[in-house]
Amino acid sequence: MKWKLVSTAVAVTATAGFLLTGCGTKSSSATSSTSGDLAKSQVLNWSENGQDLSTLDPSLAVDVISGTMINNSQEGLYRLGNNSKVTPGIATSTKVSKDKKTYTFTLRKNAKWSNGDQVTANDFVYGWRRTVNPKTASQYAYLYSGIKNADKITNGKAKASSLGIKADGKYKLTVTLEKPIQYFKLLMGFVVFFPQNQHAVEKYGKQYGTSSSKMVYNGPFKMTGWQGTNSTWTLVKNNQYWDKTHVHLTKIHDQVVKSTTTGFNLFQSGKLDMATLSGQQVKNEKHNKKLVIRKSSRLNYLELNQKKVKELSNKKLRQAMSLTLNRKQLVNNVLGDGSVTPQGFVTAGLANDPTTGKDFATENKVASAVSYNPTKAKKLWKAGLAEVGKKKLTLTLTHDDTDQMKALSEYLQGQLEKELPGLTVKSVTVPYKTRIAREVAGNFELVISAWQADFADPISDLGIMTSTNDYNFGKWTNKSYDEAINTANSTTSTKARWAALAKAEKEIGTDQGVAPLSQNVVAQMVNPKLKGLVYNTAGINYNFKEAYMAK
Repeated sequence: MKWKLVSTAVAVTATAGFLLTGCGTKSSSATSSTSGDLAKSQVLNWSENGQDLSTLDPSLAVDVISGTMINNSQEGLYRLGNNSKVTPGIATSTKVSKDKKTYTFTLRKNAKWSNGDQVTANDFVYGWRRTVNPKTASQYAYLYSGIKNADKITNGKAKASSLGIKADGKYKLTVTLEKPIQYFKLLMGFVVFFPQNQHAVEKYGKQYGTSSSKMVYNGPFKMTGWQGTNSTWTLVKNNQYWDKTHVHLTKIHDQVVKSTTTGFNLFQSGKLDMATLSGQQVKNEKHNKKLVIRKSSRLNYLELNQKKVKELSNKKLRQAMSLTLNRKQLVNNVLGDGSVTPQGFVTAGLANDPTTGKDFATENKVASAVSYNPTKAKKLWKAGLAEVGKKKLTLTLTHDDTDQMKALSEYLQGQLEKELPGLTVKSVTVPYKTRIAREVAGNFELVISAWQADFADPISDLGIMTSTNDYNFGKWTNKSYDEAINTANSTTSTKARWAALAKAEKEIGTDQGVAPLSQNVVAQMVNPKLKGLVYNTAGINYNFKEAYMAK
């Protein structure tokens, strides 16, 4: 996603009767052992670094913050624990057919929505059909590809009612695939596959999910206090949640903090239990035991709008712009927060090639795509301008209004103008929510974008850059790349699939479809009393379900 797993659990289990019920017993035991450690007040003061909450609609969420809030206030078939381990959600058991194309889920009978309705199989059928329906315009509908008729539906060639999902009574759900999907169970823990209450959707209409009061919840918490534009809200323990006895926090007060300096000061004064740091702050606090460095599969990259600026369709111009950037200098001196230089579009540590055991990103690195070579950049720039019939070019660079993105944009602007004669770059600073909206609308020329894998597989990164994908905001097109992704999605051979993914990674690097900038880490000051928080490097980062404040 504009959010996103280091896990070995991507392969779908080959057994026909994978049961989840045993996980609940472990949870009960763990909770029993921690109950004596609980502080009297179970209130957590959390913060979001510069990113606004966009929506609570699972079909429309595209950003990290929205995903996190939905994941903690709603629940799908599974909930992902540490290391993306599949744990019980609404499903109590799962049976998988021998050909791994039919999944039968048994649902729990004690799950309820916050309006009192029971959570049933029909809620999944309704939510999934709503998401793939082109009228909903879900940017994540492409993740349904491989489920029977999903592609036909999203392309307007079949009705949403033909999707391969069926309710067999209230508590049995059958999903039919067109082909085995290796990461299917991980997808079931992702918010776009969550159930939706038809009564609520129809009651609120276009207002559904636009504020905390225009929503119903079936997860560990309920949202309150968000009107749709404000920067503070609260997650309150949901007493109708089926597993409420294992939810310890009574409230999570959340707020958007634009400045890391402000966040650090609030943490120091005890008004926040978590504050994100950047740059010099990380260096200053490197010996502080409260500093937590979390790995991330998030990639910052420069996206070039080839539809809006036809000159950017020139490969040499794209390559020249990338070659002006010294990534080592960028991560060490500009960001200085522990971020690392990228290997390519797929982040390092996301997944290992099962045919070789090697890290996919390292194994398929295209050195030229992330290299610093200003001399070569000038030659390519001059040749590229000649090919497009220009002597100079003026471009706008859109970026978020956070401290980190301001510093990053200043570096990019300086390097591009310094190394490429005739190029003028104008900076456009906007709130996160505005930047997302402009990307979706194609209203930018250059933009500092970011992507975090939704699950631990290279396709989660590479899949968004096909010529028809909604997240390919710059409209980069490459026939060989599209063919490689199509092969990866259609073959049943593991070897052929990973070879196709490798080809795609090399194509986007060689053609400079985007310019990778940095692979992020998350540096935070965290109250040491906070225990039990689940953090995953990809997918939905934070799971507060069993988190608690210790004495």
